[in-house]
Amino acid sequence: MVNRRSSTTARGAGGRPRDPHIDDAVIAATLEVLAETGYPGLTLEEVARRAGTSRPAIYRRWAGRARLALAAIATRLDVPEPPDTGCTLCDLGEGFNVFLAAYRTIRPDVLASLYAECAPDPELQARYLETVIEPSRRAVGRTLDRAVARGDLRPDLDREQLLDIFGSLVHYRALFGRRHMSDAEAEKAVETLLQGIAADYPALLARSEALEQEHPGAH
Repeated sequence: MVNRRSSTTARGAGGRPRDPHIDDAVIAATLEVLAETGYPGLTLEEVARRAGTSRPAIYRRWAGRARLALAAIATRLDVPEPPDTGCTLCDLGEGFNVFLAAYRTIRPDVLASLYAECAPDPELQARYLETVIEPSRRAVGRTLDRAVARGDLRPDLDREQLLDIFGSLVHYRALFGRRHMSDAEAEKAVETLLQGIAADYPALLARSEALEQEHPGAH
């Protein structure tokens, strides 16, 4: 029996088989243009020229430059599973830094311009949030859940509100401050937040310092 789902996903809108090499080339070309000219300079024509394909071929895959830009950015923000060392201060800091390292590969003005185009369209806005905002929320959320289960954080904390605070620290700076958060700023922010939500912050700090002594430079 034919696998209908596989047959469908392997073909483009015109019924022809999709060429994954074209997809990869288009994504790579899109990231190049975004890095060089920002979102205003992104055109399907320029991406097609660099990718060695045609504008209609791109449009069959991504209906417009906003969807194309989001697909390209998603490849950069595929956040790995956050660490689980048993040290809440270390894990939050490391998870935050892993996401920031990926986030910094995207020009802040790209994010601001892209959001301005996506905001009026509910479907595009939802796709922007899922692509740019949710990866960090999910990563930090898993770390918070483990910390609560260990008893490191106050059981009455508002999980969603705390995730909003963490997210805003990263995204507000990029969207409106036009620069990414530095490592030092991220470390200070994590420490400041933990001082308010930790069941025993001095104990968390002592555990982090003990691990640092055991494994210098690891945290």
